[in-house]
Amino acid sequence: MVKEEISVILPTINERENLEKLIPDLQNLNLNLEIIVVDDGSTDGTVEFVKKCMKEYSNVKLVARPAKLGLGSAYIDGFKVSKGEYIVTMDADLSHNPKYIPLFLNELKKKQADIVLGSRYIEGGRIIGWKVHRKIISKTANFIAKTILGLNINDVTTGFRMYRREAFEKIASRIKAKGYEFQAESLYIAKLLGLKIVEYPIVFVNRVMGKSKLKLSDIIRFLRTVLKLKLIA
Repeated sequence: MVKEEISVILPTINERENLEKLIPDLQNLNLNLEIIVVDDGSTDGTVEFVKKCMKEYSNVKLVARPAKLGLGSAYIDGFKVSKGEYIVTMDADLSHNPKYIPLFLNELKKKQADIVLGSRYIEGGRIIGWKVHRKIISKTANFIAKTILGLNINDVTTGFRMYRREAFEKIASRIKAKGYEFQAESLYIAKLLGLKIVEYPIVFVNRVMGKSKLKLSDIIRFLRTVLKLKLIA
Protein backbone atom coordinates (compact mmCIF):
# COMPACT_ATOMS: atom_id res chain seq x y z
CA MET A 1 0.00 0.00 0.00
CA VAL A 2 1.43 3.36 -1.07
CA LYS A 3 1.60 5.94 1.70
CA GLU A 4 -0.07 9.30 1.10
CA GLU A 5 2.44 11.89 -0.05
CA ILE A 6 3.23 14.88 2.16
CA SER A 7 4.93 17.95 0.68
CA VAL A 8 7.08 19.84 3.18
CA ILE A 9 7.83 23.43 2.15
CA LEU A 10 10.95 24.97 3.72
CA PRO A 11 11.59 28.68 3.04
CA THR A 12 15.29 29.47 3.52
CA ILE A 13 17.74 32.33 3.66
CA ASN A 14 21.20 31.19 4.79
CA GLU A 15 20.13 27.99 6.55
CA ARG A 16 22.78 25.52 5.35
CA GLU A 17 23.93 24.46 8.83
CA ASN A 18 20.35 23.86 9.96
CA LEU A 19 19.39 21.98 6.78
CA GLU A 20 22.33 19.64 7.33
CA LYS A 21 20.39 18.30 10.32
CA LEU A 22 16.82 18.95 9.24
CA ILE A 23 16.78 17.16 5.90
CA PRO A 24 18.12 13.86 7.33
CA ASP A 25 15.67 14.18 10.25
CA LEU A 26 12.79 14.54 7.77
CA GLN A 27 14.02 11.55 5.77
CA ASN A 28 14.13 9.46 8.94
CA LEU A 29 10.39 9.95 9.59
CA ASN A 30 9.62 6.98 7.34
CA LEU A 31 6.85 8.90 5.60
CA ASN A 32 6.23 9.45 1.89
CA LEU A 33 7.70 12.95 1.94
CA GLU A 34 8.52 15.48 -0.73
CA ILE A 35 10.94 18.10 0.62
CA ILE A 36 10.79 21.45 -1.18
CA VAL A 37 13.38 24.08 -0.28
CA VAL A 38 12.44 27.58 -1.43
CA ASP A 39 15.60 29.65 -1.15
CA ASP A 40 15.72 33.43 -1.30
CA GLY A 41 19.25 34.27 -2.41
CA SER A 42 21.31 32.52 0.26
CA THR A 43 25.04 33.27 0.28
CA ASP A 44 26.15 30.58 2.76
CA GLY A 45 26.05 27.58 0.45
CA THR A 46 22.43 26.61 1.15
CA VAL A 47 21.64 26.15 -2.55
CA GLU A 48 24.78 24.08 -3.13
CA PHE A 49 23.93 21.86 -0.17
CA VAL A 50 20.36 21.31 -1.40
CA LYS A 51 21.66 20.41 -4.87
CA LYS A 52 23.94 17.85 -3.21
CA CYS A 53 20.93 16.44 -1.34
CA MET A 54 19.00 16.21 -4.61
CA LYS A 55 21.66 13.82 -5.91
CA GLU A 56 21.38 11.71 -2.77
CA TYR A 57 17.59 11.84 -2.30
CA SER A 58 15.05 11.69 -5.13
CA ASN A 59 12.40 13.46 -3.00
CA VAL A 60 14.25 16.77 -2.53
CA LYS A 61 13.39 19.76 -4.73
CA LEU A 62 14.79 23.28 -4.95
CA VAL A 63 13.07 26.52 -5.90
CA ALA A 64 15.85 29.12 -6.11
CA ARG A 65 14.77 32.77 -6.02
CA PRO A 66 17.11 35.77 -6.47
CA ALA A 67 16.38 37.63 -3.23
CA LYS A 68 14.08 37.84 -0.20
CA LEU A 69 10.59 37.86 -1.75
CA GLY A 70 8.54 37.08 1.35
CA LEU A 71 7.51 34.11 3.46
CA GLY A 72 4.00 33.83 2.04
CA SER A 73 5.20 33.93 -1.56
CA ALA A 74 7.75 31.22 -0.70
CA TYR A 75 4.94 28.96 0.51
CA ILE A 76 2.97 29.57 -2.68
CA ASP A 77 5.98 29.05 -4.99
CA GLY A 78 6.75 25.83 -3.14
CA PHE A 79 3.15 24.71 -3.51
CA LYS A 80 3.30 25.28 -7.28
CA VAL A 81 5.88 22.52 -7.67
CA SER A 82 4.41 20.22 -5.01
CA LYS A 83 2.57 16.95 -5.58
CA GLY A 84 1.52 15.93 -2.08
CA GLU A 85 -2.01 15.33 -0.84
CA TYR A 86 -0.96 17.20 2.31
CA ILE A 87 1.09 20.38 2.53
CA VAL A 88 3.34 21.15 5.51
CA THR A 89 4.88 24.57 6.09
CA MET A 90 7.67 24.79 8.64
CA ASP A 91 10.74 26.81 9.53
CA ALA A 92 14.14 25.52 8.43
CA ASP A 93 15.91 26.79 11.57
CA LEU A 94 15.18 23.70 13.73
CA SER A 95 12.54 25.57 15.76
CA HIS A 96 9.93 23.11 14.46
CA ASN A 97 10.54 19.46 15.26
CA PRO A 98 9.77 17.10 12.35
CA LYS A 99 8.41 14.53 14.83
CA TYR A 100 5.13 16.47 14.86
CA ILE A 101 4.41 15.86 11.16
CA PRO A 102 2.94 12.34 11.59
CA LEU A 103 1.06 13.60 14.66
CA PHE A 104 -0.43 16.43 12.58
CA LEU A 105 -1.51 13.90 9.94
CA ASN A 106 -3.23 11.75 12.55
CA GLU A 107 -4.95 14.80 14.02
CA LEU A 108 -6.08 16.02 10.59
CA LYS A 109 -7.71 12.68 9.86
CA LYS A 110 -9.10 12.07 13.32
CA LYS A 111 -10.72 15.51 13.54
CA GLN A 112 -11.64 15.54 9.81
CA ALA A 113 -9.98 18.95 9.65
CA ASP A 114 -8.65 20.96 6.74
CA ILE A 115 -5.77 22.60 8.60
CA VAL A 116 -3.75 21.62 11.67
CA LEU A 117 -1.80 24.37 13.41
CA GLY A 118 1.25 23.59 15.52
CA SER A 119 0.27 25.70 18.52
CA ARG A 120 2.56 27.14 21.18
CA TYR A 121 -0.33 28.69 23.09
CA ILE A 122 -2.58 25.79 24.04
CA GLU A 123 -2.18 23.27 26.83
CA GLY A 124 0.91 21.17 26.17
CA GLY A 125 2.51 23.81 23.95
CA ARG A 126 5.40 26.04 24.99
CA ILE A 127 8.36 28.11 23.83
CA ILE A 128 11.98 27.46 24.80
CA GLY A 129 14.69 30.10 24.46
CA TRP A 130 12.80 33.28 23.67
CA LYS A 131 13.58 36.49 25.52
CA VAL A 132 10.76 38.37 27.23
CA HIS A 133 10.40 41.04 24.50
CA ARG A 134 9.98 38.38 21.79
CA LYS A 135 7.26 36.66 23.81
CA ILE A 136 5.46 39.98 24.29
CA ILE A 137 5.58 40.76 20.55
CA SER A 138 4.23 37.32 19.65
CA LYS A 139 1.47 37.33 22.26
CA THR A 140 0.42 40.86 21.26
CA ALA A 141 0.33 40.03 17.53
CA ASN A 142 -1.74 36.93 18.24
CA PHE A 143 -4.17 38.81 20.47
CA ILE A 144 -4.66 41.59 17.92
CA ALA A 145 -5.20 39.21 15.00
CA LYS A 146 -7.46 36.90 16.97
CA THR A 147 -9.60 39.74 18.30
CA ILE A 148 -9.88 41.91 15.18
CA LEU A 149 -10.43 39.04 12.74
CA GLY A 150 -12.68 37.04 15.05
CA LEU A 151 -10.52 33.93 14.85
CA ASN A 152 -11.17 31.20 17.39
CA ILE A 153 -7.48 30.29 17.34
CA ASN A 154 -4.83 30.62 20.03
CA ASP A 155 -1.73 30.68 17.80
CA VAL A 156 -2.50 32.70 14.69
CA THR A 157 1.16 33.40 13.87
CA THR A 158 2.51 29.84 13.94
CA GLY A 159 4.27 28.83 10.74
CA PHE A 160 4.23 25.10 11.49
CA ARG A 161 1.08 23.83 9.78
CA MET A 162 -0.40 21.00 7.78
CA TYR A 163 -3.06 21.65 5.13
CA ARG A 164 -5.09 19.34 2.98
CA ARG A 165 -3.99 20.11 -0.56
CA GLU A 166 -7.39 21.39 -1.66
CA ALA A 167 -7.54 23.70 1.38
CA PHE A 168 -4.16 25.26 0.60
CA GLU A 169 -5.12 25.63 -3.05
CA LYS A 170 -8.31 27.51 -2.16
CA ILE A 171 -6.42 29.83 0.18
CA ALA A 172 -3.58 30.43 -2.29
CA SER A 173 -6.02 31.45 -5.03
CA ARG A 174 -7.44 34.22 -2.81
CA ILE A 175 -4.55 35.45 -0.70
CA LYS A 176 -2.70 38.73 -1.32
CA ALA A 177 -0.10 38.59 1.46
CA LYS A 178 3.47 37.98 0.32
CA GLY A 179 5.30 38.06 3.65
CA TYR A 180 4.89 37.08 7.30
CA GLU A 181 1.35 38.45 7.27
CA PHE A 182 0.43 35.34 5.27
CA GLN A 183 -0.04 33.56 8.60
CA ALA A 184 -3.01 35.71 9.65
CA GLU A 185 -4.58 36.29 6.23
CA SER A 186 -4.53 32.58 5.35
CA LEU A 187 -6.49 31.71 8.51
CA TYR A 188 -8.94 34.54 7.93
CA ILE A 189 -9.58 33.25 4.39
CA ALA A 190 -9.93 29.73 5.77
CA LYS A 191 -12.55 31.03 8.20
CA LEU A 192 -14.49 32.75 5.39
CA LEU A 193 -14.35 29.53 3.35
CA GLY A 194 -15.72 27.52 6.25
CA LEU A 195 -12.62 25.34 6.51
CA LYS A 196 -12.08 23.40 9.73
CA ILE A 197 -8.98 24.44 11.69
CA VAL A 198 -7.63 22.58 14.71
CA GLU A 199 -4.60 23.20 16.93
CA TYR A 200 -2.08 20.65 18.13
CA PRO A 201 0.39 21.50 20.91
CA ILE A 202 4.07 21.84 19.99
CA VAL A 203 7.25 22.75 21.82
CA PHE A 204 8.90 25.58 19.88
CA VAL A 205 12.67 25.91 20.36
CA ASN A 206 14.39 29.17 19.48
CA ARG A 207 16.99 28.85 16.74
CA VAL A 208 20.56 28.09 17.84
CA MET A 209 22.35 28.76 14.54
CA GLY A 210 21.81 31.73 12.23
CA LYS A 211 19.75 34.87 12.69
CA SER A 212 16.00 35.41 12.82
CA LYS A 213 14.57 36.68 9.53
CA LEU A 214 11.66 38.48 11.23
CA LYS A 215 12.10 42.26 10.98
CA LEU A 216 10.17 45.23 12.37
CA SER A 217 8.86 45.90 8.85
CA ASP A 218 7.36 42.37 8.81
CA ILE A 219 5.49 43.07 12.03
CA ILE A 220 4.20 46.40 10.70
CA ARG A 221 2.95 44.73 7.50
CA PHE A 222 1.31 42.04 9.61
CA LEU A 223 -0.63 44.63 11.63
CA ARG A 224 -1.59 46.59 8.50
CA THR A 225 -2.90 43.44 6.86
CA VAL A 226 -5.01 42.55 9.89
CA LEU A 227 -6.56 46.04 9.95
CA LYS A 228 -7.12 46.05 6.19
CA LEU A 229 -8.87 42.66 6.30
CA LYS A 230 -11.19 43.97 8.99
CA LEU A 231 -11.98 47.15 7.05
CA ILE A 232 -12.89 45.32 3.85
CA ALA A 233 -14.81 42.56 5.61
